[in-house]
This record gives sequence, C-alpha cells and structure tokens, in this order.
Amino acid sequence: MDGEELTEQETALYDRQIRVWGAGAQRRLSKSHVFVSGIKGTVAEFCKNIVLAGVGSVTLLDDRLVTTEAFNANFLILPDENAYVGKTVAEICCDSLKEFNPMVHVSIEKGDLSTFGVDFFEKFDVVVIGYSSRATKKAVNEKCRNLAKRVAFYTVDCRGSCGEIFVDLQNYKYTKKKLDETVECELTFPSFEEAVSVPWKPIPRRTAKLYFAMRVIELFEETEGRKPGECSLSDLQIVLKLKKELCEGNSVSENHIPDILLERLVSGNTEFPPACAIIGGILGQEVIKVISGKGEPLKNFFYFDAEDGKGVIEDLSNKL
Repeated sequence: MDGEELTEQETALYDRQIRVWGAGAQRRLSKSHVFVSGIKGTVAEFCKNIVLAGVGSVTLLDDRLVTTEAFNANFLILPDENAYVGKTVAEICCDSLKEFNPMVHVSIEKGDLSTFGVDFFEKFDVVVIGYSSRATKKAVNEKCRNLAKRVAFYTVDCRGSCGEIFVDLQNYKYTKKKLDETVECELTFPSFEEAVSVPWKPIPRRTAKLYFAMRVIELFEETEGRKPGECSLSDLQIVLKLKKELCEGNSVSENHIPDILLERLVSGNTEFPPACAIIGGILGQEVIKVISGKGEPLKNFFYFDAEDGKGVIEDLSNKL
C-alpha cells in the first residue's frame, strides 16, 4: 500500500483530508482493499464513510433481494420500488456508493460467505462482517488469521438502538503522539472465538451488559437455527431460559444480564438510524486509523446504547 504516489486528481480531491492525516496516510488509503458483507443501516453508514475517505476499492456481498425491510435504515437504497425490483441489496448499494466517490472502485461479490476459501480473503486488507451468525464470524476470522499477511477483521451488529463492534488486528503496530514525540506501539488481539469464549466470572461487573446479552442472543439464534436478527418478542421466554443456563454455567448472578435489555434486543429487528450513524461512524474511523497506521485502535469490543447515549470500549483480551 506504500508503493505509488497519489495522482494529481487524488491530491486535489482529498486535499482537506491530506491536511489532517498527511499524504502518506492518504496514499495507503487509496491503495487499500476492503471487503464488506451484510449491508444494513450501520454497514451502509460505514461504507459511505470509507468511500468518501478514498479507499482503493470496496467489495460488497449481500445477496438478499431488496424489500421494504431492507431500506428501513439503509439510506443507500432509495424507497422507489421500480428501481430495485429483482435486484440484490449489494447491487443497489454498489450503484449508490459509486456516486459518492467515482474514484473508488466499488464492486459486488455473490455467493455464500461461509463457503469462501482462505485464498478469497487474501486480496483484501480489511474484512468487515455485518449481521452474520456466530459460526460464520468465527470461520471467516479464522480464515483471515491463516493468511500469510495480516488482514484487519471486524464484525458489527446493530439491533434496535444497541450495537456491537468487534476488532481483531492480530499483532498490530502503530504510532501515536506522546507529548512532542511520536512513539511506536504494538498490540496483540485475540480471535473472535477467543474473545467470545472468555469465562464470565473473572470479568468485572462494570463490563458492558451488552457483551453478555449479545452472547445470549447469538447462542439463541444458533441453537434455534435462526438467521441473525430473526427473533421477536415471542422468543423472549426461551431467551431468558438460555440466559439462566449461561449464567449458571459461568457461576454468575442472573442480574449480570437485565431481562429488559434482552427484551429490547429480541424485539429490535428495526434498526434505529441515529444509532446506525454513530456505530457506522466509529467503525469507519477505526478502519481508517488501521489502514493509515496512525492513532491507537479500538481494542477489542465497542458497545453503544442509544438509551443512555454512551459508547463503551471493552478489552476482553486481558481476561484470557
């Protein structure tokens, strides 16, 4: 990504950004390749941000046919039935993103994400998995880790007004300002499987309740054979029973996970656009930091709840 210089056209277009993070960072952005799967509201916001920032290419995967549900919080899909009949979410979003920045190559990929081999991910610098099952997140993360080069891996999920971002940068080096000097730093990240398998008892009680609640919802969808987000208020009793089993298995009180929070998550099939904007914006900022190599990255979970307006970073790797 450090090879070629910026073109005159790129320098003119990204002039303001270059003044903020420098020509070197912009050059790395313009040579980077990002893969994105699962394009709902939060991921649409993320895609818009990185396309405007000027990454080299974005490859989209979402074979769902566009329905009224699909454009609920996805501003990349215009509410015009004649425009999207018979088209997939990825196809419509691809066309919209091209208009944001013609200098970024935006394309689509088709197929079942879980069937893609390790070699598929080798051409990317960043992989973002949105709204996927726990098994798929684990599998794709493992494939990225098996590559010879480091691929930055992220998952993102927004349910109602709550959201989660997970980050795995493996062994990551970066620079940051400390007083008047620039210092080099290094962080080691756990895999998704390691991070979601941490025993609950040693985790401080002040840790975001959303971490535990999301693990309950993921397990519910997995055991019940549901697609991500495919749950409703009628499932609450089963979810609460599963919560009780998980809390007992981890030797923690059931108060670890408020019932009202699980109720919000199972009934939050409709994304809350302001939450999408915040979570998608944070994710875009993190990816830009990692590609540019400037600034301390998020490690390794981020949670946002619009009910209290708080964003919380949780480092679960130090509990391993």
